[in-house]
Amino acid sequence: MLRAGQYLQNRYEILELIGSGGMSDVYKARCHKLDRLVAIKVLKEELSSDASFVAKFKMEAQAAAGLSHPNIVSVYDVVDEGQLHYIVMELIEGITLKTYIARKGKLDVKEAVGIAIQVAQGIAAAHEQNIIHRDIKPQNMIISRDGKVKVADFGIARVVSAQTQGTAAVGSVHYISPEQARGGCSDERSDIYSLGITMYEMVTGRLPFEGDNTVAVALAHVEEPITRPSLYEPGIPVSLENIILKCTEKKPERRYSTVTEVIADLRRVLLHPDENFVTMAPEIDYTADTRQLSQDEIKVINLAHKSYQPMQQELEPDYPLEPDYPREPDYMRQPDYPLEPDYPREPDYTRQSDYPREPDYTRQPDYPREPDYTRQPDYPRKPDRDTAVSSGIERILTSMGILVAVIIVAVLIVLFSRVGGLFRGGSGLGLGNTQSSIQMETVDETQQLADTETYAPDACNLPVDMAEAKLKEATLVMRVVSYEESDTVENNYVISQSPAEGTVVQKYSTVDVVVSTGNGKIDLQTLALTSMDKAAAASVLTQNGLTPEFVDEYNDTVAQDKIIRYEPAEVRPGETVTLYVSIGPAPVMRTVPDLYNITEEEARQRLIDARLNPGEVTRSFDAVIPQGYVISQDIAANESVEEGSRISFVVSDGPEPPQQRHIASISETYDLQGAFGPGMAGTTLRLEVRLRQDAEDGSQYRTLMEPVEVSGGSLPIVFPEIEAIIPGAEYGEVEVVNAETGQVLASYPVQFFAVE
Repeated sequence: MLRAGQYLQNRYEILELIGSGGMSDVYKARCHKLDRLVAIKVLKEELSSDASFVAKFKMEAQAAAGLSHPNIVSVYDVVDEGQLHYIVMELIEGITLKTYIARKGKLDVKEAVGIAIQVAQGIAAAHEQNIIHRDIKPQNMIISRDGKVKVADFGIARVVSAQTQGTAAVGSVHYISPEQARGGCSDERSDIYSLGITMYEMVTGRLPFEGDNTVAVALAHVEEPITRPSLYEPGIPVSLENIILKCTEKKPERRYSTVTEVIADLRRVLLHPDENFVTMAPEIDYTADTRQLSQDEIKVINLAHKSYQPMQQELEPDYPLEPDYPREPDYMRQPDYPLEPDYPREPDYTRQSDYPREPDYTRQPDYPREPDYTRQPDYPRKPDRDTAVSSGIERILTSMGILVAVIIVAVLIVLFSRVGGLFRGGSGLGLGNTQSSIQMETVDETQQLADTETYAPDACNLPVDMAEAKLKEATLVMRVVSYEESDTVENNYVISQSPAEGTVVQKYSTVDVVVSTGNGKIDLQTLALTSMDKAAAASVLTQNGLTPEFVDEYNDTVAQDKIIRYEPAEVRPGETVTLYVSIGPAPVMRTVPDLYNITEEEARQRLIDARLNPGEVTRSFDAVIPQGYVISQDIAANESVEEGSRISFVVSDGPEPPQQRHIASISETYDLQGAFGPGMAGTTLRLEVRLRQDAEDGSQYRTLMEPVEVSGGSLPIVFPEIEAIIPGAEYGEVEVVNAETGQVLASYPVQFFAVE
């Protein structure tokens, strides 16, 4: 275990241990080269000699080092230093999502969806790099103090290409996908399942599957249906519930195929929580009615079975024991004849009732591809070897002759087409014309149009105004019937038309077109965010349905509070835009000098020499440090601070002088009958005794005797040592007070004397 103050690579200073797991310890450290706090994950010493643990530890580093995303914990460095293996990572000041859920019990819908979107964005970034996390759980999600959620711990992550083979079950058992629990292949959909379990826990405050041991929980993931979250939390919107249920389907093919789809649906939850817009995989219906086969169908099946059975018995071990017959062959198309399996290597024994014991599989019989069963119900007779060879040569020669003939005919067609003007050589178009152009021009020659007819031109992939002009030239009218998003067709361009290009239509008729609205993304460059300050940029993004997220950065050229840059370049409405805000030039850092046990004047000079300013100077008694020398400073020596920072310190006033005490005494008796007369003999009063001293700001009191009940007689007032309330005061009054009314019944003056 590392200790505080220890340096790694003469750069990372260990500050404290902040966490420990089964495989590694995590320390808070300071990088003195870049002057920032970092987290260092160190493989435990007892595991450093185990090659498998070291390899797994490096796997995490390799998986996470290539990922850069606001919702993934960044990896700065990976170091092997002798027997010490560690990863230098971004330090996140916050708590895990698991702890956050435990504190709140459960999260409200908007908060849960917001956290889920951030987690999903981090997972999506990993998937884009072909990295599967395989251990998605709330314990691996850190919520920073500013509310940002980051995915951590890629200790069992793998690239997608490594998932083609089954692996042992990995991941935390309460969040593991069924395919991982079975030791099968895991892919992006495995992370989606674990994300679904995490969302389930966020909105209900509980896990869907519990058990006495990990095996029971894993089996529950594989076999037991998941309880709908609304049974535990009726207020969950139907859209969010369906997202969770789709993410946690047992079969991967029934889940979301990508995390991007999950993010899109989660964003729709924020806008339309009560809409049931989630597309669930269709349920398979196993309840179809049983159909009774006719006698003809049964005869066909039996006949086919008898034809297949001898062949299977004669197969040598080199052949598959069960040929790949269709499970339900369609015998209805030729009910009079059985279907013949295509065995090119097997001799045809269907004409013999007794089969030879050792059939000769070395011969290659030549079966016709489509035997003519119309003449006889039996299969064609097995040809001998010479006949098969001759037939094969004849087919080859025939095929070559046909191929040559086709080529000659094609060349003649092209030549005659050119001569006949089919390709319109004068237009500059040659053989490279599109098929549609050739077809249209062929129609021109073969079909005569009426005076009221024309061909619909191609208006696709044209701007709306150009498409309308082109249709107008063809004496047609354009009508926009709908607008659709498209990833391939630009905004305000035509996606499709009806009727299609080349169709014969009546002049002045209407051509319906679908116009693209682009890919639905907002090009942030058009918003000119880099010319705005923080508040203005946030306002513009909010007006466009986007969520701003700010990251402060030092910058020497961009003015303070101005936007340096933004990410990403294009976003859809509802997505988050990260704005990097300038906080001015990076400050010059200075090292705080050691001021301990030097004079006040020397301390001031040291701070000035270090480009720092003396702060508040206070004084205190000290039995060790001589008077006038520095006892302590508010910022420790060797710490890095900004140039010009103020450093306060405490100066000694020497040993504390001995304290003097002022003491008085009294011995009196307060007689109630003497004060009130004989009638007080049967009366009871609650009396207290107190000390009063007068000062400039008013009188001060101290209780000498708590209230007691006194009946009739007298009250002794004996105090051999009364300490003064006000140090140095010489006089005071000892008062007898009625505790019920606060009335002072008697007062005795006392004088204080100084004692050591």
